[in-house]
Amino acid sequence: MAGASISIKQETPDGGGDGGLAGDSLEKRILKVCNQDPKGVPDTILQLNLPGVGVKEKVKAINGLLSKGKIDLVNGTNGQLLYKLKDTQTQSDLKGSDDQERLVYQIIKEAGNKGIWIRDIRRGCGLAPPPLNKILKRMENKKAIKAIKSVGDSKKKVYMLFDLEPDRSVTGGAWYSDQDFDAEFVNVLNQTCFKFLQEKMEAAAKLDIDPLLKLNRSYASPVEVWKYIQELGLLSNEVNLGVDDIETILNTLIYDGKVEMTVSVSQSSSDKSVRTKMFRAIQPLSEPAGLMRVPCGVCPIFDNCYEGGAVSPSTCIYMKEWMDY
Repeated sequence: MAGASISIKQETPDGGGDGGLAGDSLEKRILKVCNQDPKGVPDTILQLNLPGVGVKEKVKAINGLLSKGKIDLVNGTNGQLLYKLKDTQTQSDLKGSDDQERLVYQIIKEAGNKGIWIRDIRRGCGLAPPPLNKILKRMENKKAIKAIKSVGDSKKKVYMLFDLEPDRSVTGGAWYSDQDFDAEFVNVLNQTCFKFLQEKMEAAAKLDIDPLLKLNRSYASPVEVWKYIQELGLLSNEVNLGVDDIETILNTLIYDGKVEMTVSVSQSSSDKSVRTKMFRAIQPLSEPAGLMRVPCGVCPIFDNCYEGGAVSPSTCIYMKEWMDY
């Protein structure tokens, strides 16, 4: 992890000259090399891109970039020291920060848009709760980070960089509003998607074409359904509904027995097979018998149910719930 006081020890060059480069020009070349890999570049790669530059001159330029906050020194996966370019957002967020705040910021940044719990931050930085809480509060006030309540546990907050869009695993995606499941919104989408597929099926049935073509015309892809929802204007600006969300709704319609799914295979421009899920509305072949509407009709222990027994109609909780409904 980089610190504000880190510098490179100067060594005697093995024979490289000064290359005739001014300090500012060499620093720009080093920044250009570091920009090739956002994860950082090792000294060997840096040296290959600086032919004719002596070690002493290179070290002086690197120390200058470190002191200006333009680059960081980080450890790679194999323990190798890397020179990593600092992004402008990080420099802005860390302006006027001390080493502890920089360390906490880096830990939160590495967590990405899934965020990180305060206990894990404490484990990573080794700070006691009081000073860590002060640092987090200070960084929140600077709008460098933000705290988000996790939909999995409303009492648990995770921290992430201020400008990041939280992951669906944190917010619950389009189905949640203020960490609460929006059943009404899901129900409206369910009905709207089914209505679209029904209308498509009815329109296809009226066409005077080959039966197989008529069947194909009754199918719709999740993208088609998604575009229909967008055009209706049902969604507020805050709701980010994706095609995957629509596919989830269509899958629930399959479970309800209202929709069926097939897979369409086509060739792409690169001669690769493209598989697309297609959905269509279906009608039940016949209305279910009256017995199938009561719990007894689908009860797996129907044969063992009798009055006075361990399982009986008078004590059946499912029968009571059905009658109350």
